[in-house]
Amino acid sequence: MKPEDVATYLQQHSEFFEQYADTLAEIYLPHPHGGRTISISERQILTLREKSKQLEGKLREIIQFGEENDAIGEKIHRLTLALLAARDIGGVLDTVYLNLREDFAVPHVVLRVWRSDGRDDLPEFPPVSGAMRDFAASLTHPYCCAHAMVDTGTLFGEAGPHLRSFSYVPLRDGEAFGLLALASEDPQRFYPEMGTLYLKRLGELIGAALLRHLNT
Repeated sequence: MKPEDVATYLQQHSEFFEQYADTLAEIYLPHPHGGRTISISERQILTLREKSKQLEGKLREIIQFGEENDAIGEKIHRLTLALLAARDIGGVLDTVYLNLREDFAVPHVVLRVWRSDGRDDLPEFPPVSGAMRDFAASLTHPYCCAHAMVDTGTLFGEAGPHLRSFSYVPLRDGEAFGLLALASEDPQRFYPEMGTLYLKRLGELIGAALLRHLNT
């Protein structure tokens, strides 16, 4: 008889455990952590305790993720209010830099917009390469990576060679009209597998705030 046959029989004949309760009490199994043998009931208790610990660990992770998401949501809310209060495009830009650096702890933030509407005097509106425009247009969602894409490495000036993680968020109004570039010396700050939902929302908020003043 194979072990699978025994397991199937026991699953199908639960009365076995009642009829042979005394026999089961005499069966001893190796302790899961070694050193001695224990009864089946003790082994069941240990198994339940281990499962309970695993469930507690998962619950702690869920609570931690929930708290982290709540904190990020609060930061998004503060940024939204600040963008709504901005009276002109300069106020929008100042708000973006301040909130991303101070509230979101992103050390390097760069904005480039190629829909200027006569705002070429601002440093965020210089001519950009076709490669940068094509790269932004190709992004359907924020993109995180370990290396600067196309010619964006020069956007960060002297800090560029020391940066180890990047995130690129397209600014869209139907089509891409700008690019938000974030970077850090920490290689784990932005990475390809990370979730980008909040980055996407950041791009939508900042894009909408810019367009509100570009269109006036």
